Amino acid sequence: MHANKGDNMYYLNCFFIYSVLGYFLETLVSLITNNGFKSGILNGPWTPVYGIGAITILFVSEYLFKNLHMSRFLETVIMFFTVAIILSFLEALGGVLIEKIFGEVFWDYSSHRFNIGHYISLEMTLVWGIASIIFIYIIHPLLNGIIKKIPVWITILLTILFLLDCVKTFISKKTLSK
Repeated sequence: MHANKGDNMYYLNCFFIYSVLGYFLETLVSLITNNGFKSGILNGPWTPVYGIGAITILFVSEYLFKNLHMSRFLETVIMFFTVAIILSFLEALGGVLIEKIFGEVFWDYSSHRFNIGHYISLEMTLVWGIASIIFIYIIHPLLNGIIKKIPVWITILLTILFLLDCVKTFISKKTLSK
């Protein structure tokens, strides 16, 4: 894959839009369930795993399925399972990294009936599969036009703020863990 400069900005914008939407989704769920959960490890209104997940779904749908020429039903079924497995792997990787780097467990699926350790469960894998289909066929097509119109200066500003948040979080978490 050879992305040009415009593609890079587009995917960076996707990362920010879906990281912010993921943050608000988790915050809303936390308010509804009254569990006091904070979305993500960063201070800003973004949860990067959602941005990474969204970009992953886009890459899978655009580059793995683009030229396969199969029925929409078969494409959807294969996309469901492929992305569900990939997103579950990303979730597990994120959980392990957060635990190793910051010494914190942000989610724990041990209480789920079909769990594989703390970070993966069949129940959540199915949620990610369903969410990916909704994302690819409904959410992203609705937001695609907006994402394409985000000015470069906003993308640069968000990138700077995001990087500052990452540095601040890493320094403060490492300082607290000493």
